[in-house]
Amino acid sequence: MTQKKHPTPPQILSNEVVAKSRLFTVESLALKFSNDEQRQYERIRGGGRGAVMIVPVTADNELLLVREYCAGTNDYQLGFPKGLIDPGETPEQAANRELKEEVGFGAKHFSALKKVTMAPSYFNATMHILYAEQLYPETLPGDEPEPLVVVKWPIQDWQSLLQQDDFTEARSVAALLLLTKYLESGAGNE
Repeated sequence: MTQKKHPTPPQILSNEVVAKSRLFTVESLALKFSNDEQRQYERIRGGGRGAVMIVPVTADNELLLVREYCAGTNDYQLGFPKGLIDPGETPEQAANRELKEEVGFGAKHFSALKKVTMAPSYFNATMHILYAEQLYPETLPGDEPEPLVVVKWPIQDWQSLLQQDDFTEARSVAALLLLTKYLESGAGNE
């Protein structure tokens, strides 16, 4: 199905940094749209490296999740391992490093499920969601302030995972649904 797309993005008339922290840079943009309408937008500028989220599945058909503290909600959330892509890394290399740091496993095989954006109206960050299989034990020191709790979840009970009160992060929910669609298609059996 072909959908009509806008030919060009709006013209950026000005771009000013209005706030900056250790993690975020907030920019104010003056934009002019193709119909000559002008508006002021704000966005958070990402570092441009991107990030990865990994959906690891063990030989026993268990998902490996982590429970970790989330400052935005001030609670502990259950989700898939994730992290930034370091300079010079491919998404697969970053995924393997993060797996070793967060759940104590590496993976021999990765399949890309989808590259997603997060709040694209306000944030220019991207995340690569990867399915990891053929896991082997290996650990690397991580950068978390406390040990993460690793949770094994039978993949056949994936629907009950959606009912968990602490499994709410949209990226993890999307990753789970992408994995189930991928496995249902038979692509994981190649």
